[in-house]
Amino acid sequence: MQGTIRRLSRERSGAAAVELALALPFLAAVLLPMVDIGMAAYQQMAVDDAAQAGAAYALVHGWNSTAIQTAVTSASDIAGISASPAPTQFCGCPSGSAVASAACGGNCAGGAAAGTYVTVNARRTFTPLVPYSGFGTSAVLSASSTVRID
Repeated sequence: MQGTIRRLSRERSGAAAVELALALPFLAAVLLPMVDIGMAAYQQMAVDDAAQAGAAYALVHGWNSTAIQTAVTSASDIAGISASPAPTQFCGCPSGSAVASAACGGNCAGGAAAGTYVTVNARRTFTPLVPYSGFGTSAVLSASSTVRID
């Protein structure tokens, strides 16, 4: 009997399986959120690109709300990207990194004519693989791009 106990105490053939079974939940708890963050970042980049594609369309082709929305929705192979809220056209004057609203046909503070701008929005709902406490079951990814067309 003592020989059998000594032999079993030196046996290591199942140790790797037991260690894997103990470590796997911790590895999954770290890996799954990393995958979700990566997927969210990738989809956010696609939403950014879609808004920029709509703005680029407006820059080249001018104002056409329906065509701009089509450019946004077809800019990516990721389903569910929408041009929401709808594109808007307005007149304004550049003011630092923003555009101050101005009367169409009027002049800006520096004497230059007010320009025509288009703001394009894109959004998509991101649903993580696993719902996380404090995060909820989904998040809205959104982007906006403004371009002067005239």
